[in-house]
Amino acid sequence: MNTMNSTKNILSIAGSDPSGGAGIQADLKSIAAGGGYGMAAISALTAQNTRGVRAVHVPPAGFLTEQLRAISEDIAIDAIKIGMLANAQVIDELGTWLAQVRGAAGTAVPAVVLDPVMVATSGDSLLDAAADAALRRLFVHADVITPNIPELAVLARGPEATDWDSAVSQARMLAAEYDVLVLAKGGHLATQRCRDALIDAGGVLLEVESERHATGNTHGTGCSLSAALATYYARTGNWGTALRRAKDWLSDAISRADELSVGSGHGPVNHFAALWDGVRPAQAGDPLAQWWERIAPIRAGIDELGFIRALKDGSLAREDFEDYLGQDALYLRTYARAMSRAAELAPDTASQRFWAASASGCLEEELKLHRGRLDERVPEPSATTTAYLNHLLAAGDDYAVLAAALLPCFWIYQDTGTRLAAANHDHHPYADWLATYSSPEFDAATAAAIDLVAGVHAGADARTRAAMWRAFEDSSVHELAFFAQTAADAPKAAAGFRRASGHRVPDAAGHGEPVAAR
Repeated sequence: MNTMNSTKNILSIAGSDPSGGAGIQADLKSIAAGGGYGMAAISALTAQNTRGVRAVHVPPAGFLTEQLRAISEDIAIDAIKIGMLANAQVIDELGTWLAQVRGAAGTAVPAVVLDPVMVATSGDSLLDAAADAALRRLFVHADVITPNIPELAVLARGPEATDWDSAVSQARMLAAEYDVLVLAKGGHLATQRCRDALIDAGGVLLEVESERHATGNTHGTGCSLSAALATYYARTGNWGTALRRAKDWLSDAISRADELSVGSGHGPVNHFAALWDGVRPAQAGDPLAQWWERIAPIRAGIDELGFIRALKDGSLAREDFEDYLGQDALYLRTYARAMSRAAELAPDTASQRFWAASASGCLEEELKLHRGRLDERVPEPSATTTAYLNHLLAAGDDYAVLAAALLPCFWIYQDTGTRLAAANHDHHPYADWLATYSSPEFDAATAAAIDLVAGVHAGADARTRAAMWRAFEDSSVHELAFFAQTAADAPKAAAGFRRASGHRVPDAAGHGEPVAAR
């Protein structure tokens, strides 16, 4: 993965649409709108416009391989979006290249989003039996597949879903069969709102919905959504966050589609509507996205902790788990106080309600931890817990800084929890607790917290913005230290990480001392 620059390199492998609404052309627009650098390897050439496809030319499969090798031998690829693949030979050539790229020693594995283009608008199949079988073999190289309702039915070997529950059921079967995440898309269903959901073998991981816009200009929405999903995942490292951002962007692009005048048939979505308003579409959330990217070493440090690895695979000792829960219960009490203070300081009713409801939820969770697993035992707060809480309380009466300091507990907890929840199973020793990590409600609260802080940041002056970043960064370091404190080898590893990364190391009083990178 590209770690030297915050701009991620996204490769689209798909067919060309000379009218610009779908295929490679739509992918490149979507990638750019999402803040990525787009690259393209063309698998097929089409002659089409807004009224339909007239002809398709498929270059020799070996030429696709030459394109892919030319890119991968020179450029770090952070994510790959795969679209139209016309025949079995092309698909198998691509599979061979993907196996090499994703299996290369010493290189980061690019994320892969596969949009299985299998069914024409007319309902006719676009792939013969050999190509269908080859495409299914390709799923082993994908992280997420994004079929529409007709394509989902073909892949699930069943009738086309006519309601959301049926679509979710087919997606779950597909996820289980191929061990892949499936994005179920409800755009083809006759519903008032459009629902999309990330689904694995266990069920729905995250569901989002948007308004259904009254427009016939939706050409290329599948291509655009999958390309945006790959881009936002490369930027955030979280499929849930990527889906929410991609969905929000696409909904806006569809709502503004009629502002364009392209052809007399089904026109394209308005990929750059926000840019043409004078605001880059990625920039509404860009400052916080940059924050998130700047703490990537901290997030990686959390994932590498012995405590997190042992919690994920179920080997964590019971006493270590209960030590963590005890400190977490203590933390939640004061975290609730800090959010109550944010509710008092918040400048509008919506923000006041959010912080107040979050504070109440914290206290309920603290009671659940004590009465459910700790039997009312109240441990002494550790120096690590005390330092984190002092840091939050130190924000005092500065609402902007306090909101920024509170955000990492939402965002990092949700990000880490998504991966922990994905490892859950019925016989996991902490199955009931891990299930709380996979909560649509907490996902929604995290998204709301991000949007709220982004709004505060947008209205702040330069000095306040700098203070907000420092508060966010320090809280992120505290999050790593908090997770690290129960594993025997983790405190040393965490301290070494902080020294090596150059991040500020808050002391027990909550004050950050700058540490030089080695």
